[in-house]
Amino acid sequence: MPKVLIVDDEKHIRLLYAEELEEDGYKVALASDGVGILERIEKEGPDVVVLDIKMVSSNGLDVLQEIRNRFYNLPVILCSAYGSYKVDIKSIAADAYVVKSSDLTELKNKIAQVLETTVPMKE
Repeated sequence: MPKVLIVDDEKHIRLLYAEELEEDGYKVALASDGVGILERIEKEGPDVVVLDIKMVSSNGLDVLQEIRNRFYNLPVILCSAYGSYKVDIKSIAADAYVVKSSDLTELKNKIAQVLETTVPMKE
């Protein structure tokens, strides 16, 4: 069962994503910001990270760079309310970019896509 680490400073978003993804059979870990993210990844061992960009205590694009520097092959999906970050040069380090929506279809599809290419199917 693949594990998704959700990093978002909005509690209702974390809970919504967790509930929906758990219903789809994923294990879910939650983080409210990018502080200590490398240790958190080490501890949780996620198969994919869903990362908000605009957080109160950390910038998701900087957090993405931290993750890439240490866990180069770990898939990261940027998830932001702002489509404008899609063209930010730092965004290209992400495996996918999703604009936040109450409909999680696109996010779920991106998670499935990145897992297909990176995680061997477990019986």
